[in-house]
Amino acid sequence: MDTMRERFASVASGLLEEDPRLAVVLADIGTAGFAEAAQRHPDRVVNVGIREQLLIGVGGGLALTGLRPILHTFASFLVERPFEQVKLDFGHQGVGGVLVSAGASYDWPSGGFTHMAPGDIALLDTLDGWTVHVPGHPDEAGTLLRHAAAAGDDKVYVRLSVQANAAPRTVDGAGFLTLREGRAGVVIAVGPMLDNVLAATEGLDVTVLYATTVRPFDAAALRAAAGAAEAADVVIVEPYLAGTSTRSAGEALEDRPHRLLGLGVGRQDLRRYGQIDEHLAAHGLDPQGLRERIAGFVRGRS
Repeated sequence: MDTMRERFASVASGLLEEDPRLAVVLADIGTAGFAEAAQRHPDRVVNVGIREQLLIGVGGGLALTGLRPILHTFASFLVERPFEQVKLDFGHQGVGGVLVSAGASYDWPSGGFTHMAPGDIALLDTLDGWTVHVPGHPDEAGTLLRHAAAAGDDKVYVRLSVQANAAPRTVDGAGFLTLREGRAGVVIAVGPMLDNVLAATEGLDVTVLYATTVRPFDAAALRAAAGAAEAADVVIVEPYLAGTSTRSAGEALEDRPHRLLGLGVGRQDLRRYGQIDEHLAAHGLDPQGLRERIAGFVRGRS
């Protein structure tokens, strides 16, 4: 199976053939995947070098000319380092584009903390009007990228990861999917967290919702699931900063009593970088760690 990033390169290259309005902007990262596309469309595949602020600025400039730019590099260099340009060159100028990241929260542990971005979506949450997709499988990444490319002049962030679920689900770029139904609470699994959540909740009487589009937050799906449960206990398991979506969930349930537990990547800088599975375990995002916290939460209602 190819990776999400490989699928991104192949799908985006194909989209360049289909839509003359699209352009791809790179900052040295990922250029090999677009070598053929760059030869075919040298005016619409641009490599600005290791200049991430310029990457965003060029994308905003292309959007002002009527093109729909797709910008790609590691999340820490795409959202965090050039955040002022994201805020101004897209948001303040009122133009749209597609940011496609790699690296996720700790996909390349040996690259160190400079290449980790657990706070990327929390940072984008400070801005208005961004759609955020978090695919959990390469097939979903391809589908969501097509949605993003065709989304008019909207601002869209697609967060790719090395972590992937074993099988894809049918995603539509909008709402949550209901994969299990129960009465003791609701667990929302975001993107590549799904397989671990399903393993962790096996035998628990909980509803499991699968989220690959987290902004806009599907308040209606959560309300429906929480309304069917005996208790409005909600756990959100995200592959980025813990608690990122708890405010959205709280707003969805603001007119009824509820409890929220946000599970995800902690704020502590893990300096012994290890491997991805070690990071998952350290943050309690492996099946065992999730089982302990989810089961304790839904059983702990007094």
